[in-house]
Amino acid sequence: MVARAGRPRIALVDQTVESVNASPTTGQSVLAKVALIAFLALLVPDFRESHAAEPACDETKVQLRWANGRSSFNVELADDAESRARGLMHREALAPFSAMLFVYPTPRKARFWMKDTLIPLDVLFFDHRGVLKMVHGNAQPFSLETFDGGEGIQYVLEINAGMSRDLGIPVGSELRHPSIDSPDAAWPCR
Repeated sequence: MVARAGRPRIALVDQTVESVNASPTTGQSVLAKVALIAFLALLVPDFRESHAAEPACDETKVQLRWANGRSSFNVELADDAESRARGLMHREALAPFSAMLFVYPTPRKARFWMKDTLIPLDVLFFDHRGVLKMVHGNAQPFSLETFDGGEGIQYVLEINAGMSRDLGIPVGSELRHPSIDSPDAAWPCR
């Protein structure tokens, strides 16, 4: 450094500028790294969410996920012939984000009706992998009309009428619950 009389500060600033300009690996590389990090952050805006731990599987909850969303419901299981036959009959209400999950031992053509059911429901039909195949929206109380989700249904989820539409749950959504124990489950509990 060449000291200039009466202006040592300027000389120091001059030297710093000269050092940065002379050594691109110092100042420029820091700026390049910051720019790269900012660019990568723009490419992956949901990095934290995409690397967040999956919620734990729990017998008392079902989880649904689809391309643009997720939801979970407190759930009652109907996993034997008697509880499946009774379902939500004679219930006066179903709390928000509550559901009943019907679990069949093997895939089948699952047929439903609303006889003796007091509340309107959305009925969601899932295959053995837990993939949503059909939604019967707004099933009306006391209706004797039967409806089914097609062949190969092993899980049926009943939720309050309008919830599937309001949440935007599309066919192809994936269901997660400990009852879905298929080795090729779409969204397995681990």
